[in-house]
Amino acid sequence: MILKVDRIDEKHVICIDKDKKYFAIEKSEITVPVEKGYFIVIDDNGNLTVSKEKPQKN
Repeated sequence: MILKVDRIDEKHVICIDKDKKYFAIEKSEITVPVEKGYFIVIDDNGNLTVSKEKPQKN
């Protein structure tokens, strides 16, 4: 799943997917700096990867 960071609040990173569904990820789950407009990829094992550029689909 590819999510785009929509905004960041005190405890959560709020993301949106391609279907315009919103997701809140706790900041403690993300171990690298993240900003609005970044992309977060969640793989089948639940691992998070952060990227400034939109990842290519496999």
